[in-house]
Amino acid sequence: MTTQTVALGIGLVSQLLFSSRIVLQWIQSERAKRVLVPTLFWQISLISSFLMIVYGILRHDPIILAAQLISYGIYIRNLQLLGEWRKLNPWFRAGAYVFPVAMLAWFVAGNQHFSLRTMLDNRIPGGVLLLGAFGQAIFLLRFVYQWLYSERKGESTLPLSFWVISLLGSVLILVYALLRKDAVLIIGNMFGTVVYARNIVLLRRELARHQQQPKASVV
Repeated sequence: MTTQTVALGIGLVSQLLFSSRIVLQWIQSERAKRVLVPTLFWQISLISSFLMIVYGILRHDPIILAAQLISYGIYIRNLQLLGEWRKLNPWFRAGAYVFPVAMLAWFVAGNQHFSLRTMLDNRIPGGVLLLGAFGQAIFLLRFVYQWLYSERKGESTLPLSFWVISLLGSVLILVYALLRKDAVLIIGNMFGTVVYARNIVLLRRELARHQQQPKASVV
């Protein structure tokens, strides 16, 4: 079994988990007729992100690796804001801190399957790399924005702007994935764009209802 086959398998499992969290969030939101984000959403995100870190290493893709390292930390912080982090098994929490660091150390040390040197020598066209970096920067900005927004609110929440930024970033990453012929990113982002657009519609309806309620009460 080649390294690329293993990478593809890990990437597809990760995207399957990413998609399952979105489906979970989507179904609960559709039932409630408003956007909800369950705790399980962040737990699945954390596991999926770790798998994508491994995928990025195996693919020698600096865009994927950098983006997932930042996302990983934000997922942990959201679980902390929800008060769910300390409820998780201590061994799971320890592993969540240790495994990514150990994987990165192994990557830097290098081996026959993956190494930092190979990634640095990877000749991705400058324009494609720039597009991917820009798309991932926007995609990451959604969680930085969400993190700061949640810190200010004192609770984990996903505002309308989060989904708008998600949609824009996902479209750009989808273009990058097509240029890189990356099946994992293509599958993940094609599905994601549909859900992000739907969440925008749900949130806009919810905001419209809230704006109409005070007027109705006055009458």
